[in-house]
Amino acid sequence: MIPDLDHLKRAYAVTSGATQVTPLLESAALARQTGAARVFLKPESLQWAGSFKVRGAYWRLKQLSPEEAKRGVVAYSSGNFAQGLAAAGEALGIPVTIVMPFDAPTAKRDATKGYGATVVLTDHGERPREEVASAKARAISAEQGLVLLHPFDDPEIVAGQGGAGLEALDQLAARGAEADVLFCPVGGGGLIGGVALAFHYLSPKTAIYGVEPEGFDGMGNSIAHDEIETMPLVAPSICDGLMARRPGVAPFAAVRAAGVRGLSVRDTAVRAAMKIAFERMKLVLEPSGAASLAALLSGAVDVKGRTVLVMASGGNVSLADFMKHVENA
Repeated sequence: MIPDLDHLKRAYAVTSGATQVTPLLESAALARQTGAARVFLKPESLQWAGSFKVRGAYWRLKQLSPEEAKRGVVAYSSGNFAQGLAAAGEALGIPVTIVMPFDAPTAKRDATKGYGATVVLTDHGERPREEVASAKARAISAEQGLVLLHPFDDPEIVAGQGGAGLEALDQLAARGAEADVLFCPVGGGGLIGGVALAFHYLSPKTAIYGVEPEGFDGMGNSIAHDEIETMPLVAPSICDGLMARRPGVAPFAAVRAAGVRGLSVRDTAVRAAMKIAFERMKLVLEPSGAASLAALLSGAVDVKGRTVLVMASGGNVSLADFMKHVENA
């Protein structure tokens, strides 16, 4: 259930040949603003398909048998896993069907189709959109014989996403730095699971914080009570990619093993972080991708004199939506 270091390295050895090395950016301005000794930001927004998701998706597809790969796969996603899986499928020649909520961002739907995936939309009404989309994906899997993939609750997805952590560790070492504090966004937990394990194995002194939108802090609540909890249905967050109401079993096992702590942020803080990322670092981040920066800027964790790493998970946002968010910051 919990990938070991060799597992993470095997996955990264494969995915690194098909993904970009995203940069590690240092910000003196953010260090001054927060009192940190150094602040580094790793923009996975600059990865293929606009987020870290292609790392885990590519590795998971590489685990398919030839017969499974020929039939194809089906998954559900609000956007970033959809794009990552579609891009990985296109690269490997594997047919991909994605079930998306009808209210998923149009830019993410269009990009998923652009990578050649078949997109099926669902109308969830008053029901949780993940519940409706996952049921539809299961039905399509049964009807068409497609391999059903989960967007985050899969040890192989966790192992694949761990490449972002291994890459960041190498980049920090090249800069003569070690992270005292790490902020990483959390939806279902695939990214934080893989990244946290990489740091747990190779930089155990790093304090790791998983960042979720307020009201969708299922991972934080699960960590606090040492068992998986489901959050009640509440009004949506602007962080559409982080609205999982409960963490996956595989990511939660990884997070618990790595000693991750939970934080939540408000949408207002996320909007401000998007604006600061653009103005100070010239980065366009989607709300979900800016949540970890919002946590740093909130002051909830004392980082004075410490070296901080912020994982910025994605940048899949339309110009209109980006402008709306930063203008309201």
